[in-house]
Amino acid sequence: MNHAPATRFTSIEICAGAGGQALGLERGGFGHSALVEIEPPACKTLRLNRPDWNVIEGDVKAFDGRAYKGVDLVAGGVPCPPFSKAGKQLGAEDERDLFPEAVRLVDEIRPQAVMLENVRGLLDAVFVDYREKVEKQLKKLGYVPGWRLHNASDYGVSQLRPRVIFVGIRKDLADHFHWPDPLGTEPPTVGALLHDLMAARGWRGADRWREQAAAIAPTLVGGSKKHGGPDLGPTRAKRAWAALGVDGMGLWDEAPPPDFVGMPRLTPRMTARIQGFPDDWQIFGRKTAAYRQIGNAFPPPVATAVARQIATALAAKRIFKVA
Repeated sequence: MNHAPATRFTSIEICAGAGGQALGLERGGFGHSALVEIEPPACKTLRLNRPDWNVIEGDVKAFDGRAYKGVDLVAGGVPCPPFSKAGKQLGAEDERDLFPEAVRLVDEIRPQAVMLENVRGLLDAVFVDYREKVEKQLKKLGYVPGWRLHNASDYGVSQLRPRVIFVGIRKDLADHFHWPDPLGTEPPTVGALLHDLMAARGWRGADRWREQAAAIAPTLVGGSKKHGGPDLGPTRAKRAWAALGVDGMGLWDEAPPPDFVGMPRLTPRMTARIQGFPDDWQIFGRKTAAYRQIGNAFPPPVATAVARQIATALAAKRIFKVA
C-alpha cells in the first residue's frame, strides 16, 4: 500500500528511531533511500509500518554513505545526551556525539540539504564553540548553516517540546529556504486529545478527567536503558502530569476500566498521540521498549513543517531550470 504523497526528493536518515522524522519527511515530499537505526525494536517499528523502506540495522559509524551519493537530503535526530541538561553536557567528549558522523555522511553524499534535530541544550553558551565548528565544516562543504529553536506546540502537537533543528542548504539554494511559521492556533488540550482513548473501556470518570486535563502536556522524555521501566519523567514533570490528572509513575497497557477511581496512567498509544504520531502508526514492543521509542521521537508534524520548507527551496532550482 502506498501511504505517502508523491515524492519529489530523496533522503537518507540516520538515527531514525520510531520514525517520527521519517514520517514527517515522507509527508513533506521526501522518499527514503535508506534509514539507519541501531536499536532492533525501532527497526522493527519502521519495518512494521513501511515494509518497503530500506531499513539498515546497525551503527551509523559503520554506514558508508558513498553508495548514496547525490541523494537530496541527509537527515537525522542525532543522540541528545551529549547536549542535554539532564546529563553532563559533555558535547564532543561524549562517545554518543554523532554530529561528526553526520558531517562525514554529508561529505560522502553531498546532498542538496541537511536537517538534524536535537535538544534545546545545544543552544547553550557552553556549546558556542561546538556549533561554530559544525558550521565551519558545513560551510567548507558548500552549505549555508542555521539553527532554530522550535516548540512542537506551535505546529499542532499537544506538548511544548522545544527542540533545536539544524538546517544546512547548499549555497546556490539558500536564498530559497525559509523557516516554517507557527500555525497560530492552540493545539488540543490533553483532555480533548485523549478523551476517546481514556473512555475506550467505558471509564465513567472520563468526562470529568477531560475537564481537569485542560492544558497541553509537559515534554515527553525518552525512557532510559538505565532504569527498569517507563515513567513520565523527573519529579517536576510528574507534578505537572498530576495537575492534569495523570499518574506519571508509569504506563498502563490499556485504558481504565468502568469503575476506576483515582488518577489514570497513560498507555503507549496515548503517548504516541501526544507526540504527534497518527493512530495507525504501530510501535513495536511492550511498554518499556515502545515508550523509549515514542519518548525519544521527533514529532512528525514539526518534521513535516521543516521538510516542506526544504522541499520548496530544492524545487526552486528545478523551476529556474525550466524557466
